[in-house]
Amino acid sequence: MLHARLHDGGLEVKSFVLHLQDATHYDRTDEVTTFVGEDDSGSFGILAEHGRMMTSLVFGLARFRITDAPWEYLALPGALLYFVDNELSISTRRYLRDSNYSRISLALDEQLLAEEATLRGIK
Repeated sequence: MLHARLHDGGLEVKSFVLHLQDATHYDRTDEVTTFVGEDDSGSFGILAEHGRMMTSLVFGLARFRITDAPWEYLALPGALLYFVDNELSISTRRYLRDSNYSRISLALDEQLLAEEATLRGIK
């Protein structure tokens, strides 16, 4: 279900801004209509004009949609999520982004799980 309102006789889909930041780069994505992530309490979704919230995302995949485009996926080794004033900020050590579910799932397994194992070994 899309979050929409009537505007000048037609439907206007409400959207928000997504800010992705990791240790080496920053990405801004406009016109995001839906975000789905997971924290310790389970999966949840965010639509435009959601109330202020902050949570820690768990290791795994999150997804978001830009207007009517296909889903895009984020592979995350955990992240801090903050939504306020119709802007979603996700800060993490590293993230991978892809619109292909199979490819991003494989990257999550091969790259991020290997990095996590290496970090545990260093500790």
